[in-house]
Amino acid sequence: MATDTLKSTTGASGVSGIRRLLLDNGALTALIVLVIAMSALSGDFLTTDNLLNVGVQAAVTAILAFGVTFVIVSAGIDLSVGSVAALSATVLAWSATSHGVPVVLAVVLAIATGIAAGLVNGFLIAYGKLPPFIATLAMLSVARGLSLVISQGSPIAFPDSVSHLGDTLGGWLPVPVLVMIVMGLVAAFVLGRTYIGRSMYAIGGNEEAARLSGLRVSRQKLAIYALSGVFAAAAGIVLASRLSSAQPQAADGYELDAIAAVVIGGASLAGGTGKASGTLIGALILAVLRNGLNLLSVSAFWQQVVIGVVIALAVLLDTVRRKAGATPVAAGAGGGKGKQATTYVLAAVVTVAIVGATSFLHNDSSGAKPKVGLSLSTLNNPFFVQIRAGAQAEAKKLGLDLTVTDAQNDASQQANQLQNFTSSNYGAIIVNPVDSDAASNSVKAADKAKIPVIAVDRGVNEAAVDTLVASDNIAGGELAAKTIAEKLGGTGKIVILQGQAGTSAARERAQGFADGLKAYPGIQVLAQQPADFDRTKGLDVMSNLLQAHPDVQGVIAANDEMALGAIKALGSKAGKSVSVVGFDGTPDGLTAVKQGSLYASVAQQPSQLGRIAVDNALRAAQGKKVETTVKVPVKVVTKENVAGFTG
Repeated sequence: MATDTLKSTTGASGVSGIRRLLLDNGALTALIVLVIAMSALSGDFLTTDNLLNVGVQAAVTAILAFGVTFVIVSAGIDLSVGSVAALSATVLAWSATSHGVPVVLAVVLAIATGIAAGLVNGFLIAYGKLPPFIATLAMLSVARGLSLVISQGSPIAFPDSVSHLGDTLGGWLPVPVLVMIVMGLVAAFVLGRTYIGRSMYAIGGNEEAARLSGLRVSRQKLAIYALSGVFAAAAGIVLASRLSSAQPQAADGYELDAIAAVVIGGASLAGGTGKASGTLIGALILAVLRNGLNLLSVSAFWQQVVIGVVIALAVLLDTVRRKAGATPVAAGAGGGKGKQATTYVLAAVVTVAIVGATSFLHNDSSGAKPKVGLSLSTLNNPFFVQIRAGAQAEAKKLGLDLTVTDAQNDASQQANQLQNFTSSNYGAIIVNPVDSDAASNSVKAADKAKIPVIAVDRGVNEAAVDTLVASDNIAGGELAAKTIAEKLGGTGKIVILQGQAGTSAARERAQGFADGLKAYPGIQVLAQQPADFDRTKGLDVMSNLLQAHPDVQGVIAANDEMALGAIKALGSKAGKSVSVVGFDGTPDGLTAVKQGSLYASVAQQPSQLGRIAVDNALRAAQGKKVETTVKVPVKVVTKENVAGFTG
């Protein structure tokens, strides 16, 4: 019986040891499982180029997350890091290119901007006694607004000397990955080897006890949030370097990814635990997920669901780990470092062995359909949904394997998607750029890899594409202005609803409106306000404008969605005392034209754009000659001709 008991105890101890090992290294275990799964599911995942892509795509999130780690360890939160990153990059580009400031000084100004934003956050929290959530939420809005004010809503070219941060060393090693590693080492040193690092854990563990022990908590919080600002500024510079331009809308929502990376990496939102290596693993998990799901052609909408589930599971694992009495994830516990290093080495060996075995599953790729990638700026707009529908219908007809991705109006995310297409050696790539400048580096990389690129709806600046399939946004804007002016008899008062600040479509259509109205001096523009191509915002903005300008007689909207929102705000006035002109010719817009509430829509025939783009992509992939530009004519659709319009 004693022997049996001993065996049982030994076996239970072994199981308990494995369980504890997995709990203590939950994020690392999850990363290994993900890498193995993606390697098994996609033959394109386990390539040198693609693995480097994962590193590049994790870089900005990881750098942001290192700064957020300081805050979360001290039981705080920082929602402003994405906006601070955009503001810092904008300050650098604006000062260096528009005002001739030496690049070194411009970089210092960008870092100082991040520090200043962090100090404001820290002051409001430490001395103003605002909750961290509220203080940093306010800074999120302020920093984003200042970025738009400074840039006037348009991207600013980045200095060439700084843009090299987005390049590679030796033609293969990405600089963003090196910057990520350096910043990670700095974060690890701060957390594990400095007085302020120990202060973070003390404040996060028990702020009152830290104060009673003589720690100057308020001063430490100032320093903690300032450090977060420094890392946000560094992330903004790296991001803008990848895009060769400072985008005022860059890093929108990245604060959530940064917080997710920290939590997935084992830190607790209650404070007191967390480390830089865990944060890096969390950022890599998010990057592997997005990269792998893109390669597997999973919808961007489902990607958000998957990432949300992963975050929830990470928090659940943290709860289980605490209940099981697992080792807290805190820096400064020197005794376990050798054991931790051994764990990482063993994990790497196991991963390489299993991944090597799964690679044999993808050796035979003969007989596959030609692969074409389509990266759309957004699928949250009926116009681009119609482009996708036209492209998918043509791909099915031609027997193509078409992968469609949604950049969600994020130039950085689109750069990642285009990198994935390039590293996977797609036969051709179709891109509908979020921004014409920001897409240039990714298109150049595809050109270097001898992959044909077709631009649809919007061109790509400073990069060669095989074909541009588009209607002219400026000409369409002029047509919209002419239509409203003629409807009003050449005189009247109108308002203009603009698109999302910083996007090329918004700029070009606004320019077209302005150019077209020059021929009608009797038309008075009462107000111009952005409504972000969104129906709800169109409703809200138009409702506000009606309070100030109840005598408005006409509305020009940069797309049908905003026009439909304006119609809702106008109520019975729409189509009677107030004429509304939209843009795009979407199904809902055409229905409103039939009903008479929308006077006209400048239709671009989006389904045709998608169909023609796919057709040209196949021709280019086969080495056949394609036209440099294919223009799809815009057409003003009114109640008189809407019945014959097919889109």
